[in-house]
Amino acid sequence: MDLKTREALWERINAMGAAVGVEMKAPGTLANSLLALQAGEFAAEAGAAEVFEDRVFRAYFSEGLNIGKRDVLVDLGAEVGLVGLDRAALGEALDSGKYAMRIKNHAQAASHLGISGVPTFLIGDWPLVGAQSEDVMRRVLQRARERLDAS
Repeated sequence: MDLKTREALWERINAMGAAVGVEMKAPGTLANSLLALQAGEFAAEAGAAEVFEDRVFRAYFSEGLNIGKRDVLVDLGAEVGLVGLDRAALGEALDSGKYAMRIKNHAQAASHLGISGVPTFLIGDWPLVGAQSEDVMRRVLQRARERLDAS
């Protein structure tokens, strides 16, 4: 993606975020999210997926942290109380690759559903890929509703 396209994309993303009170910044580093996804599985098992995922999102898109780094994820987990007093638990889970196969299976299942990127919203059996404006989402939902009403 060229610089001009990237800047235009982030202008759009910034505007959508600002409209709902979320500050968005283009990440300085394009992080590999594999470890973050595995940490998310750890958080899900601990019943803290939503709070952890929100923290990871803010860390990457508002604070510019590299969520592809193990120590960053362990710190974020500690911030939200995910690891409690045992900070080593999340790090050990990431080091072991305990959740790697689960992430691979999720990716395979998503591919079978036609999901090719994030975010993806499944509306009926139709995937809507990418960050979409509120207007686009409303139109898609209206069309889906019309299809349901017609059937």
